[in-house]
Amino acid sequence: MQCNLLSWIMNTVSKELFNGIVCSTDALAVWKELNEIFNKINGSRSFSLHRKIGYLTQGNVTMSVYFSKLRQLWDEYASLLTLQIFGCQSSKAYVEHNQQQMLLPFLMGLNESYGGIKSQILMISPLPTISQA
Repeated sequence: MQCNLLSWIMNTVSKELFNGIVCSTDALAVWKELNEIFNKINGSRSFSLHRKIGYLTQGNVTMSVYFSKLRQLWDEYASLLTLQIFGCQSSKAYVEHNQQQMLLPFLMGLNESYGGIKSQILMISPLPTISQA
């Protein structure tokens, strides 16, 4: 199993990273080293993603294309985070807060032709999820 895992890691990493691990024999050590290097929240990357989310607008694309672009940015941001496990109430509150954090930029970026619908959505209490909106 150790050999298969090491082989998988070596076949998955970029050429530049491969050159640094090609002589390795311990898959766990390689995995820990790669994790140490890459499993960190990068402040500038987080900032960049938030900026892209904040400035993204629908423009002349369909709503589904616009939403897909936003979803891709949210997914990339989520991949940067390492969340702790909380109790049920805390988890529920976090999910609701996260949904609101996704809903508002989505509505802000929609074209003005959706102004009436945006107002109606914002009057719903509690606010709907991004999927419901």
